[in-house]
Amino acid sequence: MIIDQRPTASSRAVSVTTSRWERILVPRLIAGDLACVVIASFSAAYVRFGNLGDTKAAAAVVAPNYGLLAAVLSFAWLLALLGMQSYRPEVLGVGGEEYRRVVRATFAAFGAFAVGCVIVRISIARGFLLMALGLGLALLLLHRNVMRVYLYRRRVRGQFMDRVLLIGSASEVDDVAEIIAERPEVGYQVAAVATGEPDPAYVLPNGTRVPQLGPLATVLAHTTGRRIDAVIVAGHSRIPRSAMRQLAWDMERTPMRLVLASTITDIAGPRIHWRPVEGMPLMSVEVPRYTGPKYAAKRGFDIVTAATLLLMLTPVLLLTALAIRLQDGGPVFFRQTRVGLDGVPFRMTKFRSMVVDAEARLADLQARNGAANETLFKLKDDPRVTRVGRFIRTYSIDELPQLFEVLRGTMSLVGPRPSLPHEVERYEDHVQRRFNVKPGMTGPWQVGGRSHLGQVESVRKDLYYVENWSLSGDLLIMIKTVRAVLSRDGAY
Repeated sequence: MIIDQRPTASSRAVSVTTSRWERILVPRLIAGDLACVVIASFSAAYVRFGNLGDTKAAAAVVAPNYGLLAAVLSFAWLLALLGMQSYRPEVLGVGGEEYRRVVRATFAAFGAFAVGCVIVRISIARGFLLMALGLGLALLLLHRNVMRVYLYRRRVRGQFMDRVLLIGSASEVDDVAEIIAERPEVGYQVAAVATGEPDPAYVLPNGTRVPQLGPLATVLAHTTGRRIDAVIVAGHSRIPRSAMRQLAWDMERTPMRLVLASTITDIAGPRIHWRPVEGMPLMSVEVPRYTGPKYAAKRGFDIVTAATLLLMLTPVLLLTALAIRLQDGGPVFFRQTRVGLDGVPFRMTKFRSMVVDAEARLADLQARNGAANETLFKLKDDPRVTRVGRFIRTYSIDELPQLFEVLRGTMSLVGPRPSLPHEVERYEDHVQRRFNVKPGMTGPWQVGGRSHLGQVESVRKDLYYVENWSLSGDLLIMIKTVRAVLSRDGAY
């Protein structure tokens, strides 16, 4: 986890400049957001009244001109987006904070707009406000998502990156460098390090050679002539407070940002709270809880959504069952023991996508593919998969009978991947935390690569979900699941 802090410049400091990618992306974001709120405001006025002129109103109030009000609302909306700092580079491109700031800014703008109308005694049609709010928020979130995809694609190609200087011991620098290399969407590229070692060059874990700069006391002097956008302190717990304070003061005269890398990992942002005590920021981390109102809400959401989906998808279920039966006359369903909440086994049902004797062929197939000891075994071109099975696997139709498991309470719509008993026998102790929540029909593994994921990466994603579950996160995973299924990537 990385904590980003932009130093406050003193009156003698140079003005803080922005990275090249910020100068390109932020104006585009602002222009796009402005277009979204203008379209939403004026469309709501036009749809509600058919024109943007005056409408009838009671004699006791001012008759509103909705064309003018739409312009005022658009201006207030953009000001709120700026005021909520939704364009800060620290929140762009990764995590959910960008979207949360957009939502907060939207409601703040509408609240201020409504209060202003009351003060000047302008009667506003609620239909206008509701349409503008719904359409505008949808357009803004869609626009931000499109721009996020654009930014991600540029960063995967090594563009729109912040060049960073890593400070810390060799092991600490390597740990942070590995995380940065695995997550290009964060937008950091290691340009230099300062480990205190005498060698003029340093080899990162990915094999890249970067310059080795001087000791902490003089490291900023060595950045002159190099384009460094941020300084990441990887080992700040071992650096004296006085040295850290001096580093922050020295950086006030530079355009660089100061970033502190915490030793705590796999903690989602909403679980972290800051409490400044005598100038020292203390980080409070919420302990995961697996009971209470939040999980009651999850269960209620599961029941309502699963029941609705079953009603809507009944024709698909019937047609799939008929196709499987007609193909080879075998059973429609495949039932298998999986391990669920608190490690309790349950019978999970899927549409049968393989030949009837698929389980009997498994050991021989693993041996022929050199995977006899693999915990998670999947073949891209598994000969046991039937023609109908290949189709229903591609679009995850074979998973639909699990909706009944959701209604029964043995599974959830979103959760860790349901584990097989022989997989659980090989789990390390910390992996048992997967069973603190119900397994899911979909989850991080489904939207993070599906069958492309290996065992280690699949477990890591599941554990992150268990530690950081939220209802909004579940909704996001379900939306991403639809996209992953339609893309058909990793489905086999």
